[in-house]
Amino acid sequence: MTATTTAPATSVVLQPGEGPVLGEHYLPSRAHEVRWGWLPDRTSAPVLEVPDGATVTIDTLSHEGLLADQGRDPRRYLAQFGVADVLADAVDLAASPLVNGGDDGPHVVTGPIEVTGARAGDVLRVDVLDLARRVPYGFVSNRHGYGALAGEYPEDLDSTPTRHVDAMVCDGTVSHFAWVGEHEGRDVGYMDAGGGRTVRFGLAPFLGLMGVAPDTDEPVPSVPPGPHGGNIDVKHTTVGSTLYLPVAVDGALFCAGDPHFAQGNGEVALTALEASLRATLRLTVLRPADRTAVLGAAAGPVVETPTHWVPTGLHPDLDEAMRAAVRNAVAFLHGRFGVPRAVALAYLSAAGDFEVSQVVDAVKGVHCMIAKADWTAWT
Repeated sequence: MTATTTAPATSVVLQPGEGPVLGEHYLPSRAHEVRWGWLPDRTSAPVLEVPDGATVTIDTLSHEGLLADQGRDPRRYLAQFGVADVLADAVDLAASPLVNGGDDGPHVVTGPIEVTGARAGDVLRVDVLDLARRVPYGFVSNRHGYGALAGEYPEDLDSTPTRHVDAMVCDGTVSHFAWVGEHEGRDVGYMDAGGGRTVRFGLAPFLGLMGVAPDTDEPVPSVPPGPHGGNIDVKHTTVGSTLYLPVAVDGALFCAGDPHFAQGNGEVALTALEASLRATLRLTVLRPADRTAVLGAAAGPVVETPTHWVPTGLHPDLDEAMRAAVRNAVAFLHGRFGVPRAVALAYLSAAGDFEVSQVVDAVKGVHCMIAKADWTAWT
């Protein structure tokens, strides 16, 4: 396939505070407030407080172009790909004294947001209302021996920055650049495939990282997901979906980050198509008495889309993550609908689709797609 890899004709850039803000509250990614590579814990001070049921617009910020292996100078780095209009919050963060978490996490984490009245034992319902692209480009990176093929990729790297098929290759990292735009009414990304060819693929934006503070005062790295959510990288958390997170500390202390324009299940290179998003979310507290009616007995993060319920399983071992996903799917069906566990397991074997969320975040993820249409007589 051949196509242009130049900038799209309309290259809207949503700078902080500019353009539509759909939520009742607005939270930018300010350099003195964000966490770089770390999630909030129970001792973290909120940067915003909102009432139960409020909508909030968050300017999330991608780490690509800001990291040390890319020069920590987004203007200079992006100029190599023909990008002139750079997000001011990216420039400010790169120029700040804030230290990135390194192996603990590259993610720019915005928050935490205190939700008034949330208590430990509650569930925080996060409705994804809108995800607007802040920039018309993104990156997919494979770095430092990480990814599904660690030790095989990246290939043949040295410390001298070089360009190769619209990618920057340097010091243990290959970062592939992609413009995004519209083709025949469909949002797409364009990536140079070499030999004058371009591969075109569909976009489905989502936040790879949404979470609440775990009940600890120890540092919480942003890479591994857990019962608190965090970097779960479930690609189905697009507009119209809902994420349910068990609340561990009063106020919930919600955070967001790791914005993606597109991701394949597995996220095998290491990153998805990483790019900044303006996310509008509704944050609602569910009391323990309401939990069973919504989540059954499933533990940890659960996603709901217009067509599916999506229990998750998380573990450093992929086999154990699969088992956790199966257990949570059985617990969801048994707890919510009163289905005998053996029947739930049989149903899942016949009709449940188990997908690998990601295999690159130290703690691996598997999620189960349970079709709502199969249970219409029960709802």
